[in-house]
Amino acid sequence: MAYESLLQTLKNLDNTYGVSGDESAVAAVLRKEMKGLYDEHIEDPMGNQIFVKYGKNRDRKLVFSAHMDEIGFIINYIEENGLARFFPVGYHDDRTAVNQDMVVMTDDGKAVYGVTGSKPAHIMSEEEHHQVIKIEDLFVDFGTESAEETRALGVEIGCYMGFAREGYVLNGGKYYTGKAIDDRAGCAVLVETLKRLKNVELENTIVMVGSVQEEVGMRAGGPLVNRLNPELFMAIDVTLTGGTPGVEESKCSCMMGKGPAVKFYDWDPILGATGNNVPRRLTKEIIDVAKRHNIPFQREVITGGGTDAWSAAMAGGSVLAGGISIPQRYMHTPAEVVAIEDVKAVGALLAAVIREAGNGNV
Repeated sequence: MAYESLLQTLKNLDNTYGVSGDESAVAAVLRKEMKGLYDEHIEDPMGNQIFVKYGKNRDRKLVFSAHMDEIGFIINYIEENGLARFFPVGYHDDRTAVNQDMVVMTDDGKAVYGVTGSKPAHIMSEEEHHQVIKIEDLFVDFGTESAEETRALGVEIGCYMGFAREGYVLNGGKYYTGKAIDDRAGCAVLVETLKRLKNVELENTIVMVGSVQEEVGMRAGGPLVNRLNPELFMAIDVTLTGGTPGVEESKCSCMMGKGPAVKFYDWDPILGATGNNVPRRLTKEIIDVAKRHNIPFQREVITGGGTDAWSAAMAGGSVLAGGISIPQRYMHTPAEVVAIEDVKAVGALLAAVIREAGNGNV
């Protein structure tokens, strides 16, 4: 029953549209999933969803954050023939945007569906056949014949656009694939964790956050630390995995199905000096908790990625920042894959960490 409940929560969140900067629909689903599990809800000016469960010590706050936003696109021009051009929102591999089903959310909340198009392979030159089609050369076709028809649908410059794909369980029932597992799986973990703690009297005040705009610069961590003044900030996010052709395990040593990944280090050279060296005192305590509760775990050291824990650590003050990650395949594509048992295990580990924090272990 717990498995089915977690899976349904993940589906509900993943199948909701929520490109960075337009996360309100996801926020509404998360609030619904969190109903009855918290003492106070706050929505800050950025749109971060803050769920507070008070402990005996109302002042000692432990924050656990998962971002609600997904990568996507934004309409930047509408051609006279009705086709629309778009820019990326967040970090994309251009190859994943070709010939995809898309959905644009209009200013009044209406969903408008279209498909991305490009030059047919039949008329490409030999040189073009060996080149990646860039996002700047793509367009989205709404089945209209003029700019006026496209605008009549509600599509305007500045409208956000995302992949239109429904998630589902892959054959065998162990893996789930969806368009926004990064990081709706983390959001599902927050719900799962509070369900595990529903009837537990806590020593510390627990703050679960569905954050915004992580995919466009990890913007929420700092403001959350400044607002909440926590002792601990942990990002519950996904991480890269090995185990598939072309992926060197020396660079991606975490594997799906092997349990939560305790973050030691991450670094994103693309965004500049962004990354997190997690203090040993935190990684050690998380691992000790996992061992005491017989929860399998992995040790995560990666480059090419980052989380809100980075901006939290850089916010000033004296917050201890780190993370627990969910191993995932095919990150930043519309076909992301996660092992459902890993999502469940991260929830179990997080709940155990929270319970033991009352003993002064974290």
